[in-house]
Amino acid sequence: MDLARTDFYLDGQWTAAGSGETVAVRNPATEQVIATVPAGTAADVDRAVAAARAAFPGWADTAPADRAARLDRLHAALTARADEIARTVALELGTPLKVAIRVQAGLPLTVLHSYVELAARPPADETVGNSLVVREPVGVVGAITPWNYPLHQVVAKLAPALAAGCTVVLKPSELTPLTAYLLFEAIHEAGFPPGVVNLVTGTGPVVGEAIAAHPDVDMVSFTGSTATGRRISHLAADRIARVALELGGKSANVVQDDADLATAVKVGVGNALLNSGQTCTAWTRLLVHRDRYDEAVTLAAKAAAGYRLGDPFDPAARLGPLVSAAQRERVTGHVARGLADGGRLVAGGPDAPLPERGFFVAPTVIADVDPDSALAQEEVFGPVLAVIPFGDDDEAVAIANNSRYGLAGAVWSADDERALRVARRLRTGAVDVNGAPFNPLAPFGGYKQSGLGRELGRYGLDEFLQTKAIQR
Repeated sequence: MDLARTDFYLDGQWTAAGSGETVAVRNPATEQVIATVPAGTAADVDRAVAAARAAFPGWADTAPADRAARLDRLHAALTARADEIARTVALELGTPLKVAIRVQAGLPLTVLHSYVELAARPPADETVGNSLVVREPVGVVGAITPWNYPLHQVVAKLAPALAAGCTVVLKPSELTPLTAYLLFEAIHEAGFPPGVVNLVTGTGPVVGEAIAAHPDVDMVSFTGSTATGRRISHLAADRIARVALELGGKSANVVQDDADLATAVKVGVGNALLNSGQTCTAWTRLLVHRDRYDEAVTLAAKAAAGYRLGDPFDPAARLGPLVSAAQRERVTGHVARGLADGGRLVAGGPDAPLPERGFFVAPTVIADVDPDSALAQEEVFGPVLAVIPFGDDDEAVAIANNSRYGLAGAVWSADDERALRVARRLRTGAVDVNGAPFNPLAPFGGYKQSGLGRELGRYGLDEFLQTKAIQR
């Protein structure tokens, strides 16, 4: 299969890359190269930023209803491509197709639709004494996105930025760039004015750093690892540019002694294994009351064993490969260290059977994990669950908060008020109580080293707005 691309999307048209250098894209289930995309340069970023800068005044002055109409057309164009998007994500990332349809294609459409409505209803001006307080778009936004949710993570930045009146330069991950090309085909079809949205593919050290350091980029919105987020922050700070960072996580799933244990463990394992564990919000630490601990470990092992590995296009496969060989090696290294540090293997592990080809890691459950060990502290980003006992609510909260991260989490209890009390004490940006569903209008973001700022809903829109006071 040849899906090679040789162009960027700049100033409203497909434009040849400035150099002949390319980046290979692999199918992680077969390990075969399926496409190449241009390896952008700093000069390509300059062209994209110049187009975005020139387009900004006109887009910022566009009526909110007109911006909403463009986003609505984009929603329609992406909806028409939903099946192709899901298949492309399955191909370049390895998400099982049925999950890709529901999550990788379905979720960003939901998020985008919410911004159609929010774009039409911008924040109202306020009067404070003799001041008129107004909200204005921040300017040119550099969006740098990861590979694990290659459309959702883009839409979560692109939609609110455009709704706010900003223009955008996007660098998608070089591991999963093909989905971004489908998005920009839809953007072109939706008829956004030239320069409002621009695409430059390539590597983080070249294209990403050029965007983050560019003097004409007013804001950088980044999702990815905490280490890279730290580098982005330094580059932006050198020129006092705004940053929004959605970074790593090591979320705790707290299961109380009075919880519906079977449901809590089943849902918790499913959350930890979603997208082969390549999810920043994954509940990768299962904290269980000592009175229910042995039963929970048995249930977790059984649940994990039910996740069949296989090709993403195989309807029987529940778990696909990891995105790359490097990611596989990283995850298997974490497993080996977790066992060396005293963890007890109860499912999966290094000797579990795997498909002959592909970057697969078996769904793995390790019990008796020390809360201070590397497996309990480091983001694995693979299908690995650490199980940890606790004695009471105070100890559960202490273990859950014993992390430099604070992105997500969960609490399970038959007593809703008890669960809510524990949820309030967790130092994390989001907590699900008793399996409550994801809310695409609620703020999404982290405490501590999980990031800065919020995405989704009105809270995501606010990130791309400046506040001005006009005295009269």
